[in-house]
Amino acid sequence: MEDDNVKGFSDYTGNEALLRERIKEIIVGTFKLYGFEPAETPVVEFEEFVKSGNEFDEAVSDIFKLKDKGERKLALRYEFTFQLKRLAKNKKLPYKRYQVGEVFRDEPTSTNRFRQFTQCDADIVGSSVKEEAEILALATSLLKQLGIKSEIQINSRKLLNSIIKRMEISNSEFVIREIDKLDKDEDQVKANLAKFIAKDKIVKLLKIFDKSLDSFKKMEGCKELKELLELCKLYKLDVKFKPNLARGLSYYNGTIFEIKTKDMKETIAGGGSYMINGIQATGISFGLERLSQLAKIKLENKKIVIININQDKKAVLLTEKLRKQQIGVTILDKISKGLEYANSYEIPYVIFLGSEEVKKRKLKLRDMKTGKETLLSEKEIFEELK
Repeated sequence: MEDDNVKGFSDYTGNEALLRERIKEIIVGTFKLYGFEPAETPVVEFEEFVKSGNEFDEAVSDIFKLKDKGERKLALRYEFTFQLKRLAKNKKLPYKRYQVGEVFRDEPTSTNRFRQFTQCDADIVGSSVKEEAEILALATSLLKQLGIKSEIQINSRKLLNSIIKRMEISNSEFVIREIDKLDKDEDQVKANLAKFIAKDKIVKLLKIFDKSLDSFKKMEGCKELKELLELCKLYKLDVKFKPNLARGLSYYNGTIFEIKTKDMKETIAGGGSYMINGIQATGISFGLERLSQLAKIKLENKKIVIININQDKKAVLLTEKLRKQQIGVTILDKISKGLEYANSYEIPYVIFLGSEEVKKRKLKLRDMKTGKETLLSEKEIFEELK
C-alpha cells in the first residue's frame, strides 16, 4: 500500500509545523484585537449549499464532490464565505466573524497552489466603506507582524460593471474574469476577448485600464473608492488603485482588493464586499501556506531534555517546575540517547541529573549549540532559560 501523499495534500512537522502554528497565533490574535469572534463550520456540506448560486465561478467548479451512504450529494467546503449565510442569521450587526481552517479545491496543483490549504478569514456582516478600511488596516498590521512587505491593490466591481455597460459589451462576467488576467498574459486575454468582442473595441477597452481613478469620477463605484482611499490615509495605509483588478468570485458587488508582494507572484491575501442574506458585508482571506513561505519571524524554542540518571523523583519534580514556567520538557534515561534526541529535534538545552549533581545540589546544563556545560542551581537554571 502506498503511503505517499495524494498530490496537492501535505504533511507538516518539526519547525515547519511550529512556524505554521506561530503564524496562526499571530493571525488569531490580530483578528481578536480588531473585534472579531471565532466560528467553526463543517468541512462537509450539501453540494447545492456549497454552490450557493455561484455555479459558474471557477472556484466553485473545482469543488470536491462526494456522496454518503444515503446517496446524498455532498461536497467539501472550498471557502468559508458561503457558510456565513447560515452563521449570520439573526446576529446583531455588525457581525464580525473570523475562521481559520482547511478548505479544498479539486484543481491542478503548482508550487504555491494546493488542493488542501488553510484559509484564515475575517468578515464583517453589516458593513460600509469604514469597515472596508478597517479590514485593510487589519491586513497591514498582520503582515507587518510577520515581516512581509506588501502592497494593497483596490478596485470596485461597480466600476468594472459601469465600464463594461458603457462600452455596450455583453458576456460581462466572462469579460471581467479575462480583464483580471491582464497582468499575467495580455496576449492570451486579447485572444480570448476576440471570441466575443470586435478588435477595435478590445483596444479601446484595454486603454481604459491605464487611467487614474479621477478619470472615472462620473462612473458608479468611483465615489466609494475615493472615500476608501481617504479613510486609508487616516490609517496610514499604502493603497494603490488597480483598474483591471476583478477577483474570481462573481458574488462581489463593491470594493475588491488584493495584497501583493515582490517575493511571490501569487496573491497573498484578497477579499472584497458582497451581500449576505440581503445585508452588505466585507471580508478578507489569507492563505497560511503562502504566509508561511514569506514570514520572517523568529520561533521561540523553549524546550529542554532532562537526562535522568537514576533520579526519578527529582527528575519528575524538576520537570513539573519547568513546565510551570512554560518550558517544554522531555525526560530520557540514557546520556547518548538524550543528546541524540536533543540534536535531532534542535532542542537548545540538556540538563544532566545524576547522583553527582544531587550531592552538589547543582544541575549540569549543556548548551547544545556551543557544547558548553555549566553547574547551576535550580534558581540559576530558571534564570538562564527565561
